[in-house]
Amino acid sequence: MSINWLRFVSPSLKKPPLFHLCHLPPPPPSSSAVIVAMSYDKELAAAKKAASLAARLCQKVQKALLQSDVQSKNDKSPVTVADYGSQALVSFVLQQEFPDNFSLVAEEDSKDLRKDGGQEIVERITKLVNDSLTIDGSYNVTLSTEDILRAIDNGRSEGGSQGRHWVLDPIDGTKGFLRGDQYAIALALLDGGKVVLGVLACPNLPLTSLSDAGQHSPNNKVGCLFFAVVGGGTYMQPLDGSSAVKVIMIYYNFLLLISVCICNLYNYMGSPGASKCC
Repeated sequence: MSINWLRFVSPSLKKPPLFHLCHLPPPPPSSSAVIVAMSYDKELAAAKKAASLAARLCQKVQKALLQSDVQSKNDKSPVTVADYGSQALVSFVLQQEFPDNFSLVAEEDSKDLRKDGGQEIVERITKLVNDSLTIDGSYNVTLSTEDILRAIDNGRSEGGSQGRHWVLDPIDGTKGFLRGDQYAIALALLDGGKVVLGVLACPNLPLTSLSDAGQHSPNNKVGCLFFAVVGGGTYMQPLDGSSAVKVIMIYYNFLLLISVCICNLYNYMGSPGASKCC
């Protein structure tokens, strides 16, 4: 992907901060905003779960990154086991939560994995995904390699301006991932062609850098979620599930940034959905 979300949130950039954290309770939104935000409670919970599981899988792979993890796409850009595993996990969770209304536009498909020589990588992805699901404990299931390939291919929806469609970039910032630096998992929900929900998982972002002076995260923990629902504001929450805090965006609207990511993903894939929602 051409957009790297971490340029908006990385503390290493020598620029004024684009947001700050508000540790006081935000003022209550208007009644109309409450209605809008509450209507996506289930979707937000599912998106946070899916992105969190994908982030933990990516953390595990990045920690033990080996050169053999890297394949090449047709455009010669690197793609990793974590890329496929992230997409498979998000796809599986969302389909489990919304079996009757599931549409996912995502970056990867299983074509390369089904070729000769891909079996070892598929087996590793399968183990990583199953380990992640076992640790989470929400789904009493063991996925086969074919289940994993099917979950990846379930991201081939074309989206569009009608109905609800999830849009996923399983790893945004592949080069950052490979060098042990910053990357993100970007997930959004389109409803009627409009972005109504966004979750951005940043598995390697130090929590200490996001804390106010004197408020340090213990043990130099890393990993957080940024999330927003239309009409409900933007929040940041550590991956360990501790309390979320309000994020005050200074220059950008979080859902607008998610919208840009969606348009870039549509255009990257050559999807007809690009002209319908961007």
